[in-house]
Amino acid sequence: MSEVPGESRPMSPRTAPRPVALVTGAPRRIGRAIVLELAAHGFDLAVHCRHWGDDAEETAADARALGAAAQVFQADLADEAECRALLPAVLAHFGRADAVVNNASLFEYDNAETAAPDAMQRHWQANTAAPVLLAQALAAHLAGRDGRGCVVNLLDQKLDHPNPDYFSYTLSKAALASAGRMLALALAPHVRVVGVSPGLTLGSELIDDHRLQRLQAQAPLGYGIGAEDVAAAVRFALQSRAMTGCTLLVDAGQHLLPRARDFAFDTPPLTGPARTP
Repeated sequence: MSEVPGESRPMSPRTAPRPVALVTGAPRRIGRAIVLELAAHGFDLAVHCRHWGDDAEETAADARALGAAAQVFQADLADEAECRALLPAVLAHFGRADAVVNNASLFEYDNAETAAPDAMQRHWQANTAAPVLLAQALAAHLAGRDGRGCVVNLLDQKLDHPNPDYFSYTLSKAALASAGRMLALALAPHVRVVGVSPGLTLGSELIDDHRLQRLQAQAPLGYGIGAEDVAAAVRFALQSRAMTGCTLLVDAGQHLLPRARDFAFDTPPLTGPARTP
């Protein structure tokens, strides 16, 4: 695990008036949106990436343009040693940490018929164990300075109505949801723990922009969500001092309509009207 050279310089707690948030999986997509949302609303940012790349530094540079101090940190969160070294590196640079947003996630396909222990272990290590380790590290730091902070775990709206696609991924997110409730109790009063469950937000190799729009339109509200909606919910959770041990669903109501298959397979909801644009 190492820090990427950047434009910002280490700051002591005395000279860093803004709270510091570590966002994992930050260079692209929802992670990038979270970084920029927080940068625009008073946070300094530790921008985590799994591999070196210009996109991480570009995200950090855009955060700096919004007035934040931002630095890139690289770590493979599936590697326990690198995961455990991540928050200490953030503390060495910024002098403090006030929040962790566990956005990084492994998302590989399997189903109830093909799921095997190696796939379950890979998903559990990246999607469940790593967020728990980072929450533990934040709690120890905050207790040491009698501070208060927050962990936000990115979950998935499909946990309300699971389907058998992406079986190992779903199991790991269900475990993270349960871990969040336990940690909220165990780490209080220094750390709050909140889940944010997005619905279908962005396209992929399996879902092009046209399909994305059509699938999002099937939600009860008749429209989809964007990465900025998820980022706004994360900021709300971080700034809501009375909120812990709960989950915010950000999906335009998709969780109200169970599906037999994942969105990638384009099957209609099992209940409710199927809207089209």
